[in-house]
Amino acid sequence: MISTKLSIIIPVLNEAANLPNLIYQLQQQVDCNLEIIIADGGSQDQTQAVVKKLGAVFVISKPGRGVQMNSGARVAKAPMLLFLHADSTLTDTTLLSNAIASLARTRQTLGHDRIAGHFKLKFVEQPANRELVFKFYEAKTALNRPQCTNGDQGFLLYREFFWQLGGYSEKLPFLEDQILASQIYDKGLWITLPGSLTTSARRFKQEGLGRRMILNAIIMAFHYIAHDQFFNRAPEVYRGQDSSKPLQITPFFRLIRTLNRESGWRVALHRWLAVGGFVRRAAWQLFFIFDIIIARFFASKKKPFLAFHDRVFLPLTNFFLFDLLTAILTWIWFTLTGYYFVIYESTIKRMG
Repeated sequence: MISTKLSIIIPVLNEAANLPNLIYQLQQQVDCNLEIIIADGGSQDQTQAVVKKLGAVFVISKPGRGVQMNSGARVAKAPMLLFLHADSTLTDTTLLSNAIASLARTRQTLGHDRIAGHFKLKFVEQPANRELVFKFYEAKTALNRPQCTNGDQGFLLYREFFWQLGGYSEKLPFLEDQILASQIYDKGLWITLPGSLTTSARRFKQEGLGRRMILNAIIMAFHYIAHDQFFNRAPEVYRGQDSSKPLQITPFFRLIRTLNRESGWRVALHRWLAVGGFVRRAAWQLFFIFDIIIARFFASKKKPFLAFHDRVFLPLTNFFLFDLLTAILTWIWFTLTGYYFVIYESTIKRMG
């Protein structure tokens, strides 16, 4: 095995309860020399005391996951960086040494260090009766396709490449992982590392699986079309939400309608057409769901429906008319879904 120093950066905010288990698991890793850096964004619990007791490096940072991870990376001493979330769980004591070796082999083959690796995910604490949904999410994390890689999977890359990319974006309190992942797709190569991480599905349980899926789809679509106005004003909506209660989706629909009114119908039409293009390109996920179903019943690792999408469906639909059709269908879905949540959330509020 390769024995290489690795700096692990973990952004935290009031994670005193989760950190001991993760730090202990990291310290049990074999054949790798680790530096554990906790980048704190203003915790009010016992996070700092826990970190110091367990012997990790504690870095005080301004709040914001991107800002915190950059702060941790600046003090990192190792040639490789691994960014993890505090609720991640390692599944094997050789997980990191195998990951380091995989990244190093790829670097040697390619002759450059413009590569990054991510782990597959396994969700724990799943909401009841949602097995197929989480099987789909887990299977997506093994792919190296755009919009499939996020911070829950862990980002492993060489420090020089990380800073060549400019580090994590600090513009927003969210989306920093998707922005960096897109930059790596554009300027380097993603690989799936051996082994897997487990992560908690507690956010889905707290917020509501359907609501979180809808909001994630909106965020990814607007990121794809570079709808900066939405991201500049969405934090105002987030600040008004209680993270311990179901996610209120209506304010996001209201914000989108407001932005379209302010921009005028021509700009709004252009946005809907762009979103239609994104949705059409994201249709591969519908085909992939059938592959997941086949795998459950036949234990098959093949992906015939995804292959059909890439080789047949995508080329046949890759023109303006289908973007327009998809935009119309998406607008209808948006309108009906928005009205549904207005009625549903107002009813819950009255009852509560």
